[in-house]
Amino acid sequence: MEQKFLPLCREDMEARGWDQVDFVYVIGDAYVDHPSFGHAIISRLLESRGYRVAILSQPDWKDDRSITVYGEPRLAFLVSAGNMDSMVNHYAVSRKRRAADAYTPGGVMGKRPDYAAVVYGNLIRRTYKHTPVILGGIEASLRRLAHYDYWSDRLKHSILLDSGADMISYGMGERSIVEIAEALEAGISVRDLTYIEGTVVRTRSLDSVYDALLLPSFEEMRRDKREYAKSFYIQYCNTDPFSGRRLAESYPGNVYVVQNPPAKPLTQMEMDDIYGLPYMRTFHPSYQALGGVPAIEEVRFSLTGSRGCFGGCSFCALTFHQGRIVQSRSRESLLEEARQMTKETDFKGYIHDVGGPTANFRHPSCEKQWELGVCPKKQCLFPKPCKNLQADHREYVDILRALRELPGVKKVFIRSGIRFDYLLADSDPAFLRELCSHHVSGQLKVAPEHVSDGVLELMGKPKNQVYQQFVDRFVKMNRRLQKEQYLVPYLMSSHPGSSWKEAVELAEFCRDMGYMPEQVQDFYPTPSTISTCMYYTGLDPRTMKPVYVPKNPHEKAMQRALIQYRNPVNYDLVKEALIKAGRTDLIGFDQKCLIRPKKLSGEKAQKKEPEARRKGKRSGRKDQEIKRRNPEIKREHQEGRRELKRSGKR
Repeated sequence: MEQKFLPLCREDMEARGWDQVDFVYVIGDAYVDHPSFGHAIISRLLESRGYRVAILSQPDWKDDRSITVYGEPRLAFLVSAGNMDSMVNHYAVSRKRRAADAYTPGGVMGKRPDYAAVVYGNLIRRTYKHTPVILGGIEASLRRLAHYDYWSDRLKHSILLDSGADMISYGMGERSIVEIAEALEAGISVRDLTYIEGTVVRTRSLDSVYDALLLPSFEEMRRDKREYAKSFYIQYCNTDPFSGRRLAESYPGNVYVVQNPPAKPLTQMEMDDIYGLPYMRTFHPSYQALGGVPAIEEVRFSLTGSRGCFGGCSFCALTFHQGRIVQSRSRESLLEEARQMTKETDFKGYIHDVGGPTANFRHPSCEKQWELGVCPKKQCLFPKPCKNLQADHREYVDILRALRELPGVKKVFIRSGIRFDYLLADSDPAFLRELCSHHVSGQLKVAPEHVSDGVLELMGKPKNQVYQQFVDRFVKMNRRLQKEQYLVPYLMSSHPGSSWKEAVELAEFCRDMGYMPEQVQDFYPTPSTISTCMYYTGLDPRTMKPVYVPKNPHEKAMQRALIQYRNPVNYDLVKEALIKAGRTDLIGFDQKCLIRPKKLSGEKAQKKEPEARRKGKRSGRKDQEIKRRNPEIKREHQEGRRELKRSGKR
């Protein structure tokens, strides 16, 4: 049978000879039939089980008729806000509206509403009073219980209540959506689907939910932030599919939201089957005239090799969505997808990425996880690698070598990021050698995030000395290979725990590194992360100890400016920050200073400028002359200029 896109309009449905579909899949993104997009995986999976699925992309939420394009589906409406939380998609951390939406044709902003899953759910419910509505995707998954919402700055209900939906399929969703579909097909009412793993439902009574762990009520959490911190940590400790408990949260009006334990992880065979479904691997052709869908460019020639992450970063929501047990595809599955890529007319020979949430995680961190799950209150890598950790890159190295040997492949990059502490835990240097030899294009992105051990501890990241150890090994390996390659560290400002002291410490690190990061992430409190819980409550939910939280927008701007202190635009912010931090010793002409005093003009400047500084200028001119005369120093000087130019491009 000819491979084609799923219906995107009624004409497509009728062209297939269908008078009704089983599922209408409402999405906030453009329709991209590629396995990097959640709606593509779920719709193709249902299709493979014999169900008729039609895509309703970015309906006009201001017009109730937009939801009736296909009529009433036979089984249910499926609703997803898209590949991102709609609020993260729409707003920067400053709460200012973003200029473009990479998941919309032509990058146009405004084609989906704020809180899209809630709006779409209510849009459907106004017209179809009794048709089942099932929420999925990352927005619903991370808002499945009461959660702090940064954009409204308040605690919000479970999205299940606000959307009018019947249930949530949370996490990656393949297991739960098939079980839901089969139950609905068998004639079971959606109200009776209270038992499926990986789902959230509501009920008026807990009589039949005999084993649920009762969380603090919504009213208790709204009154007392400590209660929310306690509830959040209970949720965090129950994200494992093998040991996780059923959780119940009560709301006014005798309503309970019940979260069933997470769905079991996929086996390698199941992963291979899902990524082997007949995807078109690009956006729907109707978007071509509108400029295409920008988001496809990053992933079209990339390979997703794994899902799940045991890294445990506090600011990351992966624990709540994909879980901590790493699941991976087979070598043969990845090679087959790569072969398909090489046949595409616009493939230029470059595979952009081979990875997942963390590129060098290919298997669970220890053997027991497939039977017992992960440790609820312990991390695999933090504060130090667990004694049971299996740090082994051999399979990943083998896959990378096989991909490089495929006809038509010129280069295989790794762009999804690596965990350098996991790399260091592997006694075999083969992966680092392969990485530097073949998979870095001049720059390797790594994420130390900070340098203050106090902040790193709250982030769930290794101590700064671990990063420095990795830098040393990376530099030595490149010298051995005679390659000129650099690390590009991602840094984060204003994370909970970062006071003026820690912010200045990070700025001094940038000074000593001789590099001004072009990209700095100001901490963004997104739903369902430990760091967001800290931001809202001022408490570390793991210890219930108070945490300093920079919340004032001006303070956050100053902390960010400190990292980019070399940028003249940031001068006033940096100066103000250094004064507030009591570090005016970093304002001056010494080489350790971050900024200089404002320049004076004319004769005043000559009088004010210290004699030592004027001598320093003359000495500096002599140094420049020596550099020009000495070939070795000249070469080092030129290399420094080239690196500065590269960092400017970044």
